[in-house]
Amino acid sequence: MNGTATTLSLLRRVSWPWLRHQPLRHAVAVLAVALGVALASSVHLINESALGEFSAAVRQVNGQPDLELRGGGAGFDEAWFARAAATPGVALASALIELDALALDADGRPVPLRVIGLDALAAAPLTPALLPRPREGAGRLAPIDPGTVFLNAAAASRLGDPDTLTLRAGAAATRFTVGGSVAAEGAPLAVIDIAGVQAAFGWAGRIGRIDLRLVPGSDRAALLRALRLPEGLRAAAPDEAAQRVSNVSRAYRVNLTVLALVALFTGAFLVFSILSLSVARRLPQLALLGVLGLGARERLAWVLAESALIGVAGSVLGLALGSALAALALRLLAGDLGGAYFPGVTPRLQFSAAAAAVYGALGVLVALAGGWLPARQAQRIAPAQALKGLGDAHARHGPAWLGPALIGLGVLLAQAPPLAEIPLAAYASVACLLLGGIACVPALVALLLRRVRAPRHALVLLAVQHARHERGSATVAVAGVVASLALAVALTVMVTSFREAVTQWLDRVLPADLYARAAPGGADTAWVDDALVARLRTLDGVARAEGTRATTVQLEARRPAVALLARPLADDPARRLPLLGELLPPRAGALSVYASEPMANLYGLHAGADFELPLPDGRRERAFVRAVWRDYARQHGALALDAADYRRLSGDARLNDLAIWLAPGADAGAVQARVRALAGADAPLEFASVAELRALSLRIFDRSFAVTYWLQAVAIAIGLAGIAASFSAQVLARTREFGLLAHLGLTRAQVLAVVAGEGALWSGAGVLLGLLLGIAVSAVLVHVVNPQSFHWTMELLLPWARLAALCAAMAAAGTLTAWWAGRAAGARQAALAVKEDW
Repeated sequence: MNGTATTLSLLRRVSWPWLRHQPLRHAVAVLAVALGVALASSVHLINESALGEFSAAVRQVNGQPDLELRGGGAGFDEAWFARAAATPGVALASALIELDALALDADGRPVPLRVIGLDALAAAPLTPALLPRPREGAGRLAPIDPGTVFLNAAAASRLGDPDTLTLRAGAAATRFTVGGSVAAEGAPLAVIDIAGVQAAFGWAGRIGRIDLRLVPGSDRAALLRALRLPEGLRAAAPDEAAQRVSNVSRAYRVNLTVLALVALFTGAFLVFSILSLSVARRLPQLALLGVLGLGARERLAWVLAESALIGVAGSVLGLALGSALAALALRLLAGDLGGAYFPGVTPRLQFSAAAAAVYGALGVLVALAGGWLPARQAQRIAPAQALKGLGDAHARHGPAWLGPALIGLGVLLAQAPPLAEIPLAAYASVACLLLGGIACVPALVALLLRRVRAPRHALVLLAVQHARHERGSATVAVAGVVASLALAVALTVMVTSFREAVTQWLDRVLPADLYARAAPGGADTAWVDDALVARLRTLDGVARAEGTRATTVQLEARRPAVALLARPLADDPARRLPLLGELLPPRAGALSVYASEPMANLYGLHAGADFELPLPDGRRERAFVRAVWRDYARQHGALALDAADYRRLSGDARLNDLAIWLAPGADAGAVQARVRALAGADAPLEFASVAELRALSLRIFDRSFAVTYWLQAVAIAIGLAGIAASFSAQVLARTREFGLLAHLGLTRAQVLAVVAGEGALWSGAGVLLGLLLGIAVSAVLVHVVNPQSFHWTMELLLPWARLAALCAAMAAAGTLTAWWAGRAAGARQAALAVKEDW
């Protein structure tokens, strides 16, 4: 009989009856693998479905051109359309305008809307999803009527399928007749004839984009040379926006996936514990089969096959559960797990067979990794000695240098730079630190017990001596505790550090009592005039008022636009911005700007750097970075400059946001009413107090990190299940020892006290090592993973009270779990265990 046939026969004749005898214990191992696979696969499905839906919506809006010509936010001269259309090699050309606007829904609430202005006749071959579809009764010329708007399904649903619609972009508000629909999916969208957009929103003589379809075989580079595009007008690929979102969300998606794999990682320890228990229980059976001719390699293959079956069952269950979780999350959260990278998208579940195969294979590999040491234990047993109950006389432990070497490797990997802006080396560092720490458990137990005097109490002496001389077994017993506690401590420290950093940052950037915004969500769709600020300062109840102009500029085509913030900074930048490092003196002949921390990391704009700042109208200005400031609100970067400099360069006196300091004793509600009246009905301001903004910001933060709290609970539960299985295995392996103690006069309660004492010692060592490892891992997460992924820094904050409570609970739970495992596993009569050896 060959090896495969032997393994299959053992699985059918021995493993299956054993599984039926102990279904719950094996079900726990299967569930641990399933939970890890489910979390990882569901996060992947949610993110990929949202990204796929967003990319599809972008492709529908951008159409099917071969090339796009794009200008800045203010657009470019429409004369370029005729020039581009007449260039040799261009088969089709279509001019478009894209802008953000506000519309009112049926309840009068403002709804952000993307407005596309196009020539329906020219755009049909290039952007068919934007082709207007007139409703019944609309005239044949409705698609080219400048007073008619066509809505996609999302816009019609949000606005209550209206017959007329008022759109506002900036100071301009125009009423349109709703003439039908467009097929484009995604966020709310409105399509209007390009002449109507130019007339209604101040775009006369300007356009924002030209789509080009080239003659087959045309040389794109030669075409661009012939066009000789001016500064502020550039060529872009049609999928540039989708690729940009994919790039900037990649770190977030990878971090979520790695966090979800935490449960799978800890699940490996539970498989290890369950199979160790299984091997310990079946030691006489394995020994008898060994005496009858079952070789060591066959015993190894047998146990590995059992672990593989656990992995297969867990993976299948996990993939099904993960798909269900993903479908539920997409329905409830619309694909947003806290990153807000896919706004306005309601994705459908997009199942990937390739991804399912990858995560299914991960589940099997994790189960095999967890089953490797128990399989080696089964391979190394000496059958004759095992039949006499002498256990494994040839037990081996890993080399003493392995743990420190892994920890040293983890420290080195933490110094490595990211790969493609993903902290892969830092993730490997975390894994090395955890595995190295677990390998150091025996050495730590020896170090802690080396100087302990021999206790006078017999039971305590037994517990201490066994823990001291069998410290190699501590790795088996507390590996799950070390891993799960280390991960729980690391996540607790990381989240606490980040939350405290955000709280302190909010205190610096929200100094006023009341804030007003001209457009919902911070969109650049509505403004107020700078003169309003001067009038606000004269209002009763207002002590001080300032305004901010927020817009965007594009520094690199492959990255998202960065925020450009114009606010009063000339008097004291260090007081108005949370600066990091030195504030340099202004440089003559250069515009002074202040770069956020992500700008310094992504674009190299550190203090003292010179660069060309593109202005919204396409012109460039030589700029000098006076300082870097901390900004947790804009991951893609922000540049701040003095409001007077911005107005001088751009002539733009509009404001998006207002900050209002109240006079002592002033009523905030009354001041809001006065400000609304002063601004007028055409400026529907949104107000929020500083307390409301803080609460909203922290609520968004907590939602973003909600998954980490679930992962902590899962990791701790798996760790406790692992220690229960491990102690059960050790109690079973020591039944003859306990029988001898019973013959010497110890009661069953005293034997259990010895087991609990050993559990307390090993759990204490595991908790101490888990705490130290958790702090080390949190340092990697805070100082390496976070800056490499999101390009901002924070201080490491250790919440000692919370950590102490977590460690105490884990130590107590480990001790009680060991006592319970000993009680359940040692239920046999000890005398009978000794009799078997006579």
